[in-house]
Amino acid sequence: EVQLVDSGGGLVQAGGSLRLSCAASGFTSDDYAIGWFRQAPGKEREGVSCITSSDGSTYYADSVKGRFTISSDNAKNTVYLQMNSLKPEDTAVYYCAAYVFGGNDYDFRPLGSHKYNYWGQGTQVTVSS
Repeated sequence: EVQLVDSGGGLVQAGGSLRLSCAASGFTSDDYAIGWFRQAPGKEREGVSCITSSDGSTYYADSVKGRFTISSDNAKNTVYLQMNSLKPEDTAVYYCAAYVFGGNDYDFRPLGSHKYNYWGQGTQVTVSS
């Protein structure tokens, strides 16, 4: 079974940087997507970024474009989210999630959480002003 372990959160001042990691294991297919989502208290979960394993396509929410970068290290089976120029509104619990292609993929949305069926435990990111 696919397992995801996300890490790298912490407390940082506005304008600072953090790098989140998502260590993945258990894939039986090499065609999948890894997404990063976040949820702040009292708010709905928001898709932040996504990368696909097949061609390395990347996707970003408008709110993080130009500040966040998603990447993957296939040798380490790890996906990273480099977060620069952090803002207080980036404060949230960040989760990585995985979707394995090959089923009903027609309604998969890279930044929509409803198709992702494997989730990490979450890592807290707090940005102070």
